[in-house]
Amino acid sequence: MMEKFKTGLLAVLVILSLGQSYLLAYSMPGLGATTNSPQDYIKGAEPMGQEEQVENVIFPQDMVLHLGKGKHTLLYPGTNFYNLIYGKLQSREFKGFQRNTLSVVDWNDVRNNDEGLELRFGQGVPAKLLSKALKLEGDPVFQEDTINRIWIFKNSGRDEVRTYFFSGDGLTIYESVRADLTSQDVQMYVGYGEYQVQYQMVGNDLYTPLGPVEGLQALVGFDRYSAEQMQKNLFLDPAVTRTISDRSGSQIYTDGKRGLQVEQNGKWISFTDPVAGQAQEDNESENVYTAISFINQHGGWDGLHRFIHTGTLEDSQMVLFQQYYSSYPILPVESFLFGEMKLRLQQGVVSEYERSLLTLRKKAQSKEIRWLPGGELLKTTLEEYPRRSEVTALYPALLAAPVDTEIIKLEPVWAVRLRDGTQQVLLGAMPYGMKPQPGEPGGPALSLEGEGGSKKNSDQAGKVNG
Repeated sequence: MMEKFKTGLLAVLVILSLGQSYLLAYSMPGLGATTNSPQDYIKGAEPMGQEEQVENVIFPQDMVLHLGKGKHTLLYPGTNFYNLIYGKLQSREFKGFQRNTLSVVDWNDVRNNDEGLELRFGQGVPAKLLSKALKLEGDPVFQEDTINRIWIFKNSGRDEVRTYFFSGDGLTIYESVRADLTSQDVQMYVGYGEYQVQYQMVGNDLYTPLGPVEGLQALVGFDRYSAEQMQKNLFLDPAVTRTISDRSGSQIYTDGKRGLQVEQNGKWISFTDPVAGQAQEDNESENVYTAISFINQHGGWDGLHRFIHTGTLEDSQMVLFQQYYSSYPILPVESFLFGEMKLRLQQGVVSEYERSLLTLRKKAQSKEIRWLPGGELLKTTLEEYPRRSEVTALYPALLAAPVDTEIIKLEPVWAVRLRDGTQQVLLGAMPYGMKPQPGEPGGPALSLEGEGGSKKNSDQAGKVNG
């Protein structure tokens, strides 16, 4: 009797188990319900452009090669020698960081007498992000700092290489006492600058070339995303959004919470997603990762971009990426929004997103060489610039201006970056077909002829593409 009871109970349990499995398999109402997070649309958005990784947006704004005997030259992103040096350094290891004060080394003496190179990162890069581009092994203090340059040099008269990382505070340096570099490495890097145009230091860590620098003017066609594409990409349910037109002619899409403003006749967008404020502090490195992921899924990337550290407490939540074309950063003409992507994040959530809807085509319609003046003309122009005391960087850039509804003109110029982060044109290129000769405005001084430079170096001046 007991055995029959057990057998019956077992059969009942098996039947109940099968019934429960059936209900789970066929989604009984109320089972398996999910809750959307505030930015679930990020995961569901359809990719529109190329994706990018953090290590590809972290690179120096330029390299300074110190040739010894007071001679220097500069290399810019995308040029052959720049890529060659940076690629080799990315395969090296930097370990054993020792913290010290900036004043322990006479940097003016090193700059003028020791062969070496500087990798300059502008206002700086968080060490955690830099560790994605270079092989760095530092302690937590180093990892939490911001690095604005790396200086590698060989002591004159000694077969010894020193490697220093400069903190953004302007007071602290970290020496990598176990850097995977030799004096032969440094000599090879410096050797790449032998036939490049020479530069002179003009104060405040700024350098100007002694002769003209070659630039490339291009007419480039573009494609564009439509406002409807961005609307579908950025809103969880585009069907519930409504469109508003303001007096300036801009269109605004909103679902009652988020807003997408389409400006400049459909060429630029500003997206906002209000985020409730929290007490915790923002982590810039994590914000950069989130920003890159957000862009990957909301418009993608158009060519090469460099992460720009804002360097100010007021904009600690801001993440900025500047677009490059060929070797130079893009600087739009006044009133033309183009050449950068800007995001604001709060506790890891994107609250603002600005970008162009235009994407440059890979092949330019036309190209022509334009020479950027150097020598006394550039030096004097910089000295007489009304905001000279605010200049933190001088560099070649490409001034972007729309030619018509299908083409953008990219014209080489000398640009400056100011302390507040703004960029301005300092001096334009020489007219087409004109290369300043020795003694002419924008050309090298006549005294350079016959002093180891001769016509060979004059002809090489400006060919920074290696």
